[in-house]
Order: sequence, then structure tokens, then C-alpha cells
Amino acid sequence: MIRKLPSGEYRLYSRKADPRTGKRRNLGTFGTRAAAEKHEREVQFFKRRA
Repeated sequence: MIRKLPSGEYRLYSRKADPRTGKRRNLGTFGTRAAAEKHEREVQFFKRRA
């Protein structure tokens, strides 16, 4: 999940909430939405590799 911050940057959050905190995990902050989307694809690829 990507959200735009008040600073104009984009932050990538995990899709599921962390069971301990009840919040989504911060997976990085990026200057552009395209960069955040690219990293989200990289994260999904890494999660599903054998």
C-alpha cells in the first residue's frame, strides 16, 4: 500500500497489519510514486521466490 505523505514523498506500507502493533509496517519512503511502485514489485518478487 502506497500513501502520500504531507512532505510530498510516498511511503510504502505492508499489505497486512502487524499483529503485535495493529499497524502496517513501513517498507520505505520514496521521492516519487513510480519509485515506490517499483520497490513494491521488488518486495512481492522477493516474498514469492523459491
